[in-house]
Amino acid sequence: MESPGARRNRVRPPRPSRAPDPLRRRRLRMSTALACVAVVGVTAVGAGYARSRAHPDAGGAPSAAAPSAGAPTAAPADDGAVRAESGGTPAAEDGEDGEASVEQEPGVPSAADLTDVLADALDAVDAADGAEVSVAVLDTATGDSAVYGRGAFDTASIVKVDILSALLLRAQDAGRRLTSAERAYATAMIENSDNDSASALWRAIGQADGLDTANRRLGLTGTEGGAGMLWGLTRTTAADQLVLLRQVFGTESALTEASRSYVRELMGRIASGQRWGVSAAADGSDWALKNGWLPRSTTGLWDVNSIGRVAAGGRDVLVAVLSRGSTTQAEGIALVEAAARAAVRSADLASRV
Repeated sequence: MESPGARRNRVRPPRPSRAPDPLRRRRLRMSTALACVAVVGVTAVGAGYARSRAHPDAGGAPSAAAPSAGAPTAAPADDGAVRAESGGTPAAEDGEDGEASVEQEPGVPSAADLTDVLADALDAVDAADGAEVSVAVLDTATGDSAVYGRGAFDTASIVKVDILSALLLRAQDAGRRLTSAERAYATAMIENSDNDSASALWRAIGQADGLDTANRRLGLTGTEGGAGMLWGLTRTTAADQLVLLRQVFGTESALTEASRSYVRELMGRIASGQRWGVSAAADGSDWALKNGWLPRSTTGLWDVNSIGRVAAGGRDVLVAVLSRGSTTQAEGIALVEAAARAAVRSADLASRV
């Protein structure tokens, strides 16, 4: 069943034209405008995130040639409640006027240009005709963030992080811990992306009304719960998913530390075969994520999404990648992973000033 939400993004200001591609591939073009997310309390954002070990950034240009080793070669549909889902640091020098001057590395933008460098990086990602992507990224060390695209996308199973957050808020309000049954459902829902467990907790939070109420407290303003039991057709934006990630991985949150720690723990224990997505941008295995995938019945095209935290280049980065219009799941995974790499690399470049 199609979501009643709008299916198209607003038109993005035109960029310089490029020559047609004879292979009918195109550089990734968003039909939406770029926006920079305002970050409140940079000191708290930069210092308040749980730090993780990280390794040197491998660098390199992003590519959508193939999904990561953790990506499944084939997977059942993920459709809500219908089917079961199985260059060096710039140097500061003394200027002649006695003030420090900064020598900027060629090709490295200023921090204020993170939105532009993110756009350029994503424009260099190959995507099939008709495929669309929206990305939001936050460097927790600097507090700098940017969003590529503002359109609403189907969540598929990334909404399960939101469902669990809503459940935890209800438990906090009641002054209780999750029951053993709720914890069993939550574990299966996040680690294995079990749809039956998600449906049980969707009922427990009051379905769309309960999710929307929780999201008002969490600060999500562009997310709307799916109708009836179709939680997988919840509509959201990359910017909203970044807000949710900040609630889970930050310290300024409606969720208690115990609740945040619980969600992070589950997102770090994703089942084998579902560890693709934003993890492709991490140094090694230092990541926590939730993925979602859904073939649309009316078009046969895929929604493929991934949200989470990755450690790369000595910093923790929060990344949300939403996509639609891929002809296969593997193609969608490759697009999401290339976009995640581009986003994390952009944050690294923008921090080098």
